[in-house]
Amino acid sequence: MAKVAIVMGSNSDLPVVKGAIDVLKSFGVDFEAHVISAHRTPAKAEEFAKNAKASGVKVIIAAAGKAAHLGGVIAAYTTLPVIALPIKSSFMDGLDSLLSMVQMPTGIPVATVGVNGSDNAGILAVQMLALSDEKLSEALEKFKADMAAAVDEKDKKLQKELYDNI
Repeated sequence: MAKVAIVMGSNSDLPVVKGAIDVLKSFGVDFEAHVISAHRTPAKAEEFAKNAKASGVKVIIAAAGKAAHLGGVIAAYTTLPVIALPIKSSFMDGLDSLLSMVQMPTGIPVATVGVNGSDNAGILAVQMLALSDEKLSEALEKFKADMAAAVDEKDKKLQKELYDNI
């Protein structure tokens, strides 16, 4: 099965990254996770990115905060899709991370989800894999249908609560 790699700039990012891990597990997607710093271990980032495809990785999620260059550095060394996950920082509530990720130069695309949007990073990775995996595609269809059903149920509960007491 295809694999997703998750790289984070620091182990302190794990509480946020856990959402993506949980999503991947819920879809039965294999993953690996690493701490790699774009600034402190740039050679390791380069080596990882250059070898990811050969190790079976199909999508990379790169989580980082503050000067969040990890996704861009990884994307510079691979043709695999990279999803950047900006981590909320204490300085600018994650705006600094988000801007570091979305302003990539031409030729180095990085998809970016919202600040601390790890669930969406995981879902986006599954959607990318589902392009060539019918089982995952069907699981995503069910996931979306279940979300819609949950919203409908909440609306029914709201309607009952609002109008049954009149």
